[in-house]
Formats: sequence, C-alpha cells, structure tokens
Amino acid sequence: MPLRCMATPAAMPSASKPNIGVYCNPEHKLWVEESGPSVEDVKTGSLLKEGEVTIGVKTTGICGYAIIMQPPLLERSSRDAQSSDVHFWRHGRIGPMVVEHDHILGHESAGEILAVHPSVKTLKVGDRVAVEPSQICNKCEPCLTGRYNGCLEMQFMSTPPVHGLLRRYVNHPAIWCHKIGNMSYEDGAMLEPLSVSLAGMDRAKVALGDPVLICGAGPIGLMTLLCCAAAGAEPIVITDIDQARLDVAKEICPRVRTYKVQPGVSMEDAGAAMSKLAGGHLTTALECSGVESSINAAIYAMKFGGKVFVIGVGKPEMKIPFMRLSTQEIDLQFQYRYSNTWPRAIRLVESGVLDMKRLVTHRFDLENAVKAFETSADSAKTGAIKVLIQSEI
Repeated sequence: MPLRCMATPAAMPSASKPNIGVYCNPEHKLWVEESGPSVEDVKTGSLLKEGEVTIGVKTTGICGYAIIMQPPLLERSSRDAQSSDVHFWRHGRIGPMVVEHDHILGHESAGEILAVHPSVKTLKVGDRVAVEPSQICNKCEPCLTGRYNGCLEMQFMSTPPVHGLLRRYVNHPAIWCHKIGNMSYEDGAMLEPLSVSLAGMDRAKVALGDPVLICGAGPIGLMTLLCCAAAGAEPIVITDIDQARLDVAKEICPRVRTYKVQPGVSMEDAGAAMSKLAGGHLTTALECSGVESSINAAIYAMKFGGKVFVIGVGKPEMKIPFMRLSTQEIDLQFQYRYSNTWPRAIRLVESGVLDMKRLVTHRFDLENAVKAFETSADSAKTGAIKVLIQSEI
C-alpha cells in the first residue's frame, strides 16, 4: 500500500489558494502564472516523496543587484552575492548556469509546513521553517567531509535547471527545512543571505579586533557589516558608489568608516584611501560585489600578509595585480554559497545578536512579483536594499 501524507487537522493550516510562481525565460521575460504542486496535490500529498514536506511559502527575498555604470573604477555595483534572481532574469545566466527554459526564481524563503510524508519524523504540520535551498547527493567527497556546498551533484533551488522557491507551495526535503519557532517569516527568509555572510566570516577567520574592509554596501555587504560588528572587528571600513547605501551602513553600525568610490580614481589610489581611512592597518577585505576593479582596489588596500576574501560573484575572467599579491604576500580567497550555517544564523537572530529588519525596504504580494523585481533591479532610483515577496496560503 502506498504511503500517504500526514492528514491535516482542521485547526491546522491548509492550502486554499491556487499555486502560482514567478518565472523568467531565455528571452528575459518575467511573469507570474500557475505552478506546481497544485492545491489539490498539496491537500492529498500525492506528490510527496520519501523524506519530503510541503511548505506554504510565506516570505521570499529577491536576490538581486543593480547595474550602475561608473567607469573606470567601478564598471558596476553588485547588489548581491552568490546567486542572483535579478541576474538570471536580466541576463539569463551566471557563468555556466544558464536559463534555457521557463524557469522559477527564488531561493530565500520561509514558510509553514502544510503536509509531511510519513517517513518524516522531525517536522509536523504547522511548524514554521526557513528553507535551505540545497539538495545534495550525500555521497561525494565534499558532502562526506561536511563541505556540501561543493557537492558534485548539487541541485540548488533557483539555479537552472532546478526551479526555485518563489511560489505559493513547494515540496522540499525535510532535512533542509530549519525550524524557526516564533521568528518572523521575514527574518526566516533573511537567514539565507545571512548564511552567505556567516560563511565568509568563518572562512576569512575574522576575529575580535581585526581591521576589516567590506567592499559593497548592498544586502550582502550590509549583512556582512552586521556580522563583523557583532564579532568585534575594529576598525571597519565599508565602500560603495551609492551614498544612500553608505548612510544605511552608518545607521546600522555607527562606528563604521565609509568610503564613497568616485569615478576616475585609480584602483591604487582608491586602495590607498581605504587603507588611510583605517589608519593603514587593514588586514582583511570581505569583497561583496564581485566587481573586478573593486577586488583590485581591495588588494591595494591590504597591508603585507593581508587577505582579500571574495564573497561576490563576478564575470568569468578578470585581470588582477599579480605582483602586488605576490610581493605583499596577500592571499586571494573565494567563496561559493555556504554549508552548516543555518543553525548558527538562527541562534544569532533569535537571541537578538543580529537585527536585520532595517535592511528590508520594500514588500510586495506574490501576485505583484514583477513590480517587486523591477523595484529591486532599479535600486538606484527606488532605494531598495532587500525586497520581500509575501504570500497567503
């Protein structure tokens, strides 16, 4: 006899509205239309596989950045790192990850459990969860050594060809659904970008009293600023081409030192100015834009023996000042997503160590997702930092 999903008691949440999702395609169109699983499938649990649950997605953040021309120092200002919904929509690819068909976006989500497969013992209907958007093989060396972000068979939600979380209902492995208790769904959705920052902090080994440079004051850069401040880094310098973003940085961390990147300034001069702002002692840069000129300016800002840790995603090939790295023994290191960060992120938010609420600037209903994306993509005009899409189930 086939296994059935756990019945949903009358007092528990249940699916009532049609499932819709946010799609893009290779022609760079963006739209909202019917998606799966259907509301009938959710109610019966007929599509749940072993180990899966159905989530009623309540809040999803848009991962995106604006493109702002500012030659010659900054060719663009990156507004997010790791995987960008806006980039898949606007450009159809990030490196080798290409949108080839109609594709559902979204990987920063939190919601409510609506159904569980009988094999799932860790979650129940009504639990509030944040969704880690990874699905791994548990067989390859990265998985077996705990660095599952390097899984050789990774299926990451919203990275083509794997559909994302920006829909009303989604089935997902229970093991990647983290309980958030009474945490708001907004904070739950923000755990994903927070995980990006925590992974960078961990691998860059930022410690109490370390002088740190943060390049880029977009959502990831500002999240990283919160983490560095909580970790006791001092001094902290943050850069951006947008004064409004730097003002937000000063608001959430009054002791941060801000540097507005100006067009026409060389990478060497920009790096020297950043170093001077910190008293000449910068030892670690957390580069959150992925922009070539920003990475190179960070390299010039480091003292002998420093480290430039690149969190941001950039173009496939870049030129770097090799001899500056070599003669100054500056380490250049990179990050790809995250692993084992969610429990730590939940503790930091639940305890109040980190307060991410100021980073949320706009909220839209799922039905108005196209407007939400336009707002996120045009942040220079809208002032958007983190745009959230909300849904009723």
